[in-house]
Amino acid sequence: MFSNSLRQGLRTASRQSARAFSTIPARAAARPSLGAGVAMGAAVAGYAMYEVSKSPLLLESKTIAGEKGTASERSFVMIKPDGVSRQLVGKIVSRFEERGYKLVAIKSLTPSPALAKEHYSDLSARPFYNGLVKYITSGTPVVAMVWEGKDVIKQGRRIVGATNPQEADPGSVRGQYAVSVGRNLIHASDAFESATKEIGLWFDEAELSDYEPIAWPWVMADN
Repeated sequence: MFSNSLRQGLRTASRQSARAFSTIPARAAARPSLGAGVAMGAAVAGYAMYEVSKSPLLLESKTIAGEKGTASERSFVMIKPDGVSRQLVGKIVSRFEERGYKLVAIKSLTPSPALAKEHYSDLSARPFYNGLVKYITSGTPVVAMVWEGKDVIKQGRRIVGATNPQEADPGSVRGQYAVSVGRNLIHASDAFESATKEIGLWFDEAELSDYEPIAWPWVMADN
C-alpha cells in the first residue's frame, strides 16, 4: 500500500514538474521556477525513500551480523581445508577467544559447490575462481564460525592477517602459519555488508547462540 501511494505521489510530482517547466519561456529555460524546483525535489526525495524501504540493510543498522560498531557486531570466519588438515583449528579459535571475542556459532562441513560458488561470487571473474571452488569443496572439511564483539570485523581481519601471507604481520594467523596465498588457512569477513551476507549464507539464525560470557562486561565495557 505504501509503495502504491508513493508511486502515485511520484507521478503527480513529475507531472507538476513537467507543467512548470513547459510554461517557462525559452530564454528563461536555464532558470526554472521555484515551483518546479520544489516539485522536482519532492519527486527525488520520494524516490529515495522508496528505494531505502526496499533494502533492510539500508533501513536498519541491525542485521544477522548484529549492530555495526557495538558489542553485538558479528563476523564470519572460516578455517579452510589447509588449516583443518594442518590441525590448526584449536590455535586459531584461541586467537579470537584470547582477544575477548565471543563464539556464537561453529560447525564443520564440506561445502557444496553451490555454497562455495555463492560465497566466492565476488571473485567469479578472477582466473583462480574455479580452482578455489574446487579446493574448498575437495572433501577436507572447513570450520565455519561466527564471532561477536566490538569491532570484531576489523580486528578479526587483523588477527587473520593480510591475504598474501608474505605481507601478513608477524603474529597474525597467516603471518605465523602460512606461506602461500593459495593456502592461506582462513577467511574472515571484510565489511559489515559481507558479514551479513556470509553469516546468512552459512548459518540459519536459529543456529546463532545468544549468551553472555562471564568476563564479557570486563572486555566490552566503555565505563
